[in-house]
Amino acid sequence: MTKAALFDLDGVIADTAVYHLKAWRKLIQDHFNQDVPDGLLAQTKGLSRVDSLNAILSGLDLTVSEEEFARLADEKNDLYRQSLADLNEQGILPGISELLAELRKKDFHLALASASHNAPLILEKLGLSDSFEAIADPRKVGRGKPAPDIFLAAAKGVNCKPENCIAFEDSSAGITAIKAAGSYAVGIGKQAELNADICFPDTTSVDLDEILSNWQENK
Repeated sequence: MTKAALFDLDGVIADTAVYHLKAWRKLIQDHFNQDVPDGLLAQTKGLSRVDSLNAILSGLDLTVSEEEFARLADEKNDLYRQSLADLNEQGILPGISELLAELRKKDFHLALASASHNAPLILEKLGLSDSFEAIADPRKVGRGKPAPDIFLAAAKGVNCKPENCIAFEDSSAGITAIKAAGSYAVGIGKQAELNADICFPDTTSVDLDEILSNWQENK
């Protein structure tokens, strides 16, 4: 049986979410002279850049033209990419390198299922480009999370049926997407917020043997 492990990026492989939040705050401050509440930023977790910008503008009751929206989205991406300049292998979250190696030893194919258009750049800076056989391109999927499209694309990228995949996520939108794809959802964070099939509080506590045992019991 071909089996695969699908990974979100922000908050699972690296803590790049902090760079996203800083970029959003600066963008909105520079253009609208407003602060973005923490609760509103939390709603963007796991969402694409376009969906995140929509959520922020709506939450702040701001209206912009289509042209300005596109410019804002591009500027946010520029701010984010600038902030990644110093990212390196030290940015990999604790335990993730070991987890990837352990999965490969158990003959899992590895694929990335991230909403980030910058995923290839981030993996390169982290020194993990060779660890993943496929990177799903969010620009080529119809819908973002919580729709399952990105996880279905990642599974297809390694020629694996979604039901034979385990997937790692730290956002509720991502967990919903994994379940909609028919894969087994491993959450990183608080189970009360994620409602994953199995959940660990952080990357250091992830137990692959426990995951695989639970996965087989619930198939």
